Amino acid sequence: MLPFFVILSYYSIMISLDGKKLSQKILAELKQEIADMAKKLRLAVVVIGQNPVTQKFIQQKQKAAQFIGVDFRIFPFEETVATDELRKRIAQIVHEKKNTGVIIQLPLPEHLSVQYILNSVTPEKDVDMLSARSIGNLVAGKSEILPPVAGAIKAFFEEYGINYKSKYITVIGAGKLVGLPVSLWLLNEKTTFSVLRSTTPNISEFTKKADIIISGVGKPKLITGDMIKEGAVVIDAGTSESEGPSTGLGTSKIVGDTDFESCAEKASYITPVPGGVGPVTVAILFRNLLTLAKAQKK
Repeated sequence: MLPFFVILSYYSIMISLDGKKLSQKILAELKQEIADMAKKLRLAVVVIGQNPVTQKFIQQKQKAAQFIGVDFRIFPFEETVATDELRKRIAQIVHEKKNTGVIIQLPLPEHLSVQYILNSVTPEKDVDMLSARSIGNLVAGKSEILPPVAGAIKAFFEEYGINYKSKYITVIGAGKLVGLPVSLWLLNEKTTFSVLRSTTPNISEFTKKADIIISGVGKPKLITGDMIKEGAVVIDAGTSESEGPSTGLGTSKIVGDTDFESCAEKASYITPVPGGVGPVTVAILFRNLLTLAKAQKK
């Protein structure tokens, strides 16, 4: 186990799941395996426009790539690029043999047809698993990889010995990056779970019964301590910028969906934001890259 810190209370022992240490462990394993490969792997990153928040995520991926020895190439496009032109250029990037994997950095400008653009990445190089064909392979149980967030959550469960297959799970949100892929993975795992959307009334009716809560909405303090039961596992995969000044640099800070302090008083395990699901998601993305590289050789 790799506990970040432990809080003792009258009711329970809370362990904050340390995503940084787990990601370092995964990346170290990948680095050793990649070093033995004859061909260097390359991750192609398609970036449209110059979103400051997006740039932070790209930098995290670039840093991980440099550590494990993966060639990291950014393919920038103007924010005004047309859908058809972008789709054509991405097809060329995908078919370039040197590009082992291709990701399209989200979010995309509003004028673009998002799923149409995502579908331009073939499953053989779709490390993010966002194309319709990749999702179809996941549903059919034919995918060799998992969507990065789902893979990250599974990695936490395995690392900390958290039993999830016989537990009641509540997934908050059904978005492309968290809720949808996590739900499809849980369906394949034959677990019992509920998916809550923005139209779900009184979500606390579900969260109070859940053994495990997985949230990826991007709404600060959506989940508070009075909404979870004693001993629940809380996986916070939501990210958003808090209002007001940060405690250090800049004018805002990245926060998750949970009110960490109040939830920590009752949870048995909880992921912090930042430093929780995010770093492990990046590590799983590169694990996917390695898996697809091996499959391309067959």
